[in-house]
This record gives sequence, C-alpha cells and structure tokens, in this order.
Amino acid sequence: MTTYLLAEVTGADLAAARMQMALSLGWHIVIACFGVGMPAITLIAEWRGHRTGDVRYRLLARRWARAMGVLFAVGAVSGTILSFEMGLLWPGLMGVYGQVIGLPFSMEGIAFFIEAIFLGIYLYAWDRLRPVPHLLSGVPIMIAGVASAFFVVTANAWMQQPTGFDEVNGRIVAVNPWAAMFNPATPSQTVHMILAAFMVAGFGMAGVHAVALLRRPGDRYHRLGLLLPFTVAAIVAPVQVVVGDWSAHFVAQNQPVKLAAMEGVFRTARGVPLSVGGVAVDGEMRYALEIPYGLSLLAHWNPNAEIIGLNRTPPADRPPVNVIHWAFQIMVGVGFALVALGAWLAVGWKRRRDLPRSPWFLRATAVSGVAAVLALEAGWTVTEVGRQPWTVYGVLRTSDAVNPAPGLVYGFVLVSVVYVALTVATVYVLRRLARAVPVPLAPQEHDVTGYKVI
Repeated sequence: MTTYLLAEVTGADLAAARMQMALSLGWHIVIACFGVGMPAITLIAEWRGHRTGDVRYRLLARRWARAMGVLFAVGAVSGTILSFEMGLLWPGLMGVYGQVIGLPFSMEGIAFFIEAIFLGIYLYAWDRLRPVPHLLSGVPIMIAGVASAFFVVTANAWMQQPTGFDEVNGRIVAVNPWAAMFNPATPSQTVHMILAAFMVAGFGMAGVHAVALLRRPGDRYHRLGLLLPFTVAAIVAPVQVVVGDWSAHFVAQNQPVKLAAMEGVFRTARGVPLSVGGVAVDGEMRYALEIPYGLSLLAHWNPNAEIIGLNRTPPADRPPVNVIHWAFQIMVGVGFALVALGAWLAVGWKRRRDLPRSPWFLRATAVSGVAAVLALEAGWTVTEVGRQPWTVYGVLRTSDAVNPAPGLVYGFVLVSVVYVALTVATVYVLRRLARAVPVPLAPQEHDVTGYKVI
C-alpha cells in the first residue's frame, strides 16, 4: 500500500496538486493586483475631483470604487480557497513549517480585515461624509492592500531563502518567525511584486478607457480615465526594470540553478553570453541570439564573471529549462514594451500636452493591461517553477510536501470548474457596472448624476 501511495504522489496526483495550486495562485494574483494598485489610483481621482472641481474625476472615482468592491469580494473568495489549499494539498509544508511562516499569514489576515472595514465605509459613506473625511477613509484601504501583498510575498520569499529555524534530528527548533519573514529574499521580491501590482492595475484600468476612446474619440471622461492610471503605471514601469535587475542579481548570488535555467546555461563558464530567444535541446541552447559576455556582465557586473551551469546540479534537481527560459524572456520583453509605451505618451504629452494622435497608441494601450498580466504570470512562473523540485529551497522537496492521499486529480477538476464560474461571474458583473449609471441617484449630487457618460 505504501508503494502504491508513493507512486500516486509522484505521478498524476502530484501533477494535479501543482496544477491546482498554479491555477489558484495565477488567478488570485491578478485580482490581488487590483486590490493593491486600484485604491491609490481611485483616491487620486477623488482628490483631483475635489481639487479641480472637474466632475469627471469624481465620476471616475465612484465607478472605480464600485468595481473595486466587486474585485475585493471575488478576491476574498479566491483567497479563502488558497488558504484551504495550503493545508489540504501541502501538509508536508504547513504541518512542519507552519510555525515558522505562520506570522506573515496572520498579519495578512489583520490587513485583510482592516481593508474590508474601511472599504465598506468608503463605498457606503460617499453621500454621508464630507469630502475630506471620505477621502481619508480610503487611505487605510490603500495601506492595507499594499501590506497584504507584502506579508504574503514574504512567505513566498521564505520558501526561496528559508531562515528563522534550526532542524535537529528531523525536528524544527529555535523558531524565529521575524527572521523567517524578513529573510534575504524579502526586500527584492516584495518590492518587485508591489510594483507589478501597480502596473497591472494601472495599465488594466487605462485599457478599458482606451477601448472607449477608440469608439468615441475625444471624450474627456474616458481621456482622463486613461491618463490617470496610465501615468501611474508608466512611472512605475522603468522603476520596475531597476528592481527586476536587483532581483536578478539576488538570484545569481543565491539561486544559481534558477539563473542557469532562466538563461539556458548548461555548462559552467566565464564570459557567458546573454541568450535572447532560443530553445533548449539535448543539453544545449539552440537558435538563440547571443550577446557576447552579456549574462556575466548583467549578473555580476563583470564581463568575465563565472556563471554556474546546470552541469553542477544533478538532473533530478534541475528545473524545466524551456519553461523558465521562455517565461523569463516573455516577462522581460513585455516589461520593456510597456516602458516604451509609457515613453510614447511622454513624448506626445511633451509636444502637444495631449495623448498621441495615432490610433495605434490607443490600440496598444487597450491591450497593455493584458500584457501586464502576461508579464506578471510569466514572472511568477520563473519564481515558482524555477525553485523546483523544491517547495522550500534546498530543504523540502515538492514530492515530500504534497498530500499523500490519492485522488487529488478530482480536486483539481472541481476547483477548475469553480474558477471558470468565478471568471464568468466577475466579467459579467464588471461589464454590467461599466454600462450602468456611474453612481446611484443622490439628490445632493445633481452635478454628478446629470453628466452623461457613454
């Protein structure tokens, strides 16, 4: 019986558990990004409305706030699913190391409740509070959203660089939850994720209004709806490039196997070129455009620096090269494309104080949100798949962390159905909100309800 269970764990059920976790995390993280970035953008719009007296900013803030409420509710559902999955699918992780990484999850729960409380106040007290108190009621939402992302990502960072405990005779002792939460990977990984969230939210929100401008050019409401979130995302994008370089240097120093997989380096060498594109075939990167000395220079600021290849690692401990290599290429390529899109707006604004006149700018902006999500998912693929076959890097293998009970594949099918239903329901509700009256009827706000939005 033991042999049978082990065969199941290392076969279809292990794959099903990994796919279920990938689906849940990949779905939830997109919603979470809007929870991180959208409150700040909405508060800026409300502040601009009060500062300038332009009713369109207030309309945007109210409409975005309603969408924010929907996404928060959906994110609460997907986050709850994830919390159950951590225990059900990976008891080898949570049962042994839960005492080490439990602190950030507890603190994330506190941030979640703060966000929920003040989101309720913000949504339902719009017509009951004066402008300044209402605006201030949104500040805790913004802070709690960023804090939630920080705490959760620290737990993932710990899985990359486990600290804060000792292991003696198979037992976990000398637990220091604070050292675990503030592990060496925490600074670069949390900043990288939070900036990515603002990019996803900013470009995603701008994309909706870009579609509207393609249908109705010159509409000031949608023009402002594009400019505000796009500007936030465009400012963040080049900063993200710098932070991404910081993260890559950390990987080069602390996870050389992951770096080798990212760049398809199979043999340890000095002065290693940077591979653009290419496919790993039979232990060799083929069809790639190579930039001489590029990888050594970028990874260690030295064109002759040594890059450790996959030949230093046993085959059983190597991650899948093509998956990680192409995920990394997609993340970097899309990231630079979004930086270029922001530069396009900056040039047009400097010349005419207006959006670029080419319809191709609006078309590019319309898909920028999807592109940002693609880069986000690709980045997490590099982070998570690049750590394989370890759940806790160098300490706990994924095959040892998974639930040994058979039949996990059925859970994956069930959860997939749930997420399909969640996706359909979320898209349906958001589309209804987009087509509805911007704000509920309120007699004291005739200026807002009287403005026609198309």
